[in-house]
Amino acid sequence: MPRRKQFRKVSKEPLISIFKPAGIPAKELDEIFITVDEFEAVRLADFEGMNQREASDVMHVSQPTFNRILTSARKKIAETIVRGIVLRIEGGEYVLPCDVRVFECKDCGTTIDAPLGEPRPKTCTQCDSDTLFRKKQLKADEE
Repeated sequence: MPRRKQFRKVSKEPLISIFKPAGIPAKELDEIFITVDEFEAVRLADFEGMNQREASDVMHVSQPTFNRILTSARKKIAETIVRGIVLRIEGGEYVLPCDVRVFECKDCGTTIDAPLGEPRPKTCTQCDSDTLFRKKQLKADEE
């Protein structure tokens, strides 16, 4: 029997979750999905410049697992650029730091991170709706 998949630690959810070619409506394009943990791997390795050992420690996964996550994300990103299709970031098996609350807009599905101690967001950053609800999230020590 395979072992249970571990949740990967992610510093925060991406501020923008959809990228598409300019000038073409998204509904006319195919989509590729990358998970939030794949996004975090690309952020740590390519944006922050960490080596795989450092980045795997930050995400609390083994280096070979980090390599698989990163390779998968890079392949998907390359495909969206080459084929000119929509890249959507969502889902995956991850946990956020326990000092961050996550709210979701009921109207458009945008997620908003709010650190503990800061006021609850009143409106959605994307559609200005006031229909936000707090998402249930696992704390880092519940993995």
